[in-house]
Amino acid sequence: MVSGAVRTYRLLSDGRRQINSFHLPGDMFGFENGKSHRFSAEALVETKVRIVRQRALLCSMADQAGGTTKLIRLVTQNLQDAESHMLLLRRKTALEKVAAFLLEMDERQFRPDVMELPMSRRDIGDYLGLTLETVSREISILRDAGLLRFVGTTQRRLSLLNREELSRYDS
Repeated sequence: MVSGAVRTYRLLSDGRRQINSFHLPGDMFGFENGKSHRFSAEALVETKVRIVRQRALLCSMADQAGGTTKLIRLVTQNLQDAESHMLLLRRKTALEKVAAFLLEMDERQFRPDVMELPMSRRDIGDYLGLTLETVSREISILRDAGLLRFVGTTQRRLSLLNREELSRYDS
């Protein structure tokens, strides 16, 4: 990813959508073992991506000093992210899920003063296994508790006011 944001997702047999991941600048995605992709990808905002063939990427990394280490780090980070997402979906309350999501986005955006959420609340719900209404309610609870505030007229820009307290919901 060069700029923008992408969601990867799968449509379930009953018509529901399960979002696998949100990809932000600097992320790599789309690697598969087989010839077909298991997930679809859609840009959430104006997005620029760089397409690289898997063989070219592997050759390039093999030629670089420390390339193998970088590749292993990328693969293990993707596994760690998948494990964290599975735990999030199975073992947390709705409030814990939303708090964990906000902290994840905050960390991935390098803890900005004002965080931009390129995804809708419906997208967040499909990622967390919650309804749009539940996501909205839990974000309001966190706002009313003084842990975040909205910036501007859109509710996609927010500031985390107390990361330490927010992280208690994610424990």
